[in-house]
Amino acid sequence: MVTLTLYGIPNCDTIKKARRWLESNGIEYRFYDYRKDGLEKSMLEAWTKELGWEALLNRRGTTWRKLPEEEKPAINAERAISLMLEQPAMIKRPLLDTGNQKLLGFSEQEYSDQLL
Repeated sequence: MVTLTLYGIPNCDTIKKARRWLESNGIEYRFYDYRKDGLEKSMLEAWTKELGWEALLNRRGTTWRKLPEEEKPAINAERAISLMLEQPAMIKRPLLDTGNQKLLGFSEQEYSDQLL
């Protein structure tokens, strides 16, 4: 059986919800901490190709809000990848790699539909 990988940062509330859900449903997974385990440009490029940089870039967090307003409209795929490498908190969380697909964000319904 392929082990799932949950990508994120440990202090994120949404990550905590996803981890609790996986554990309560007896689903084994590996947690990949962007800050501790590192983040490669090639990973972000692959995810961007699959999911789209617009979906991957977390525009709801404080890191995004701290960006100068004049910078935000000019962001493209290359700049988004650069920002996410510099500030992993700018990656929407969690990202769950099932081996067949990637689930972005946490929804009990989507996790149930895809994993149970």
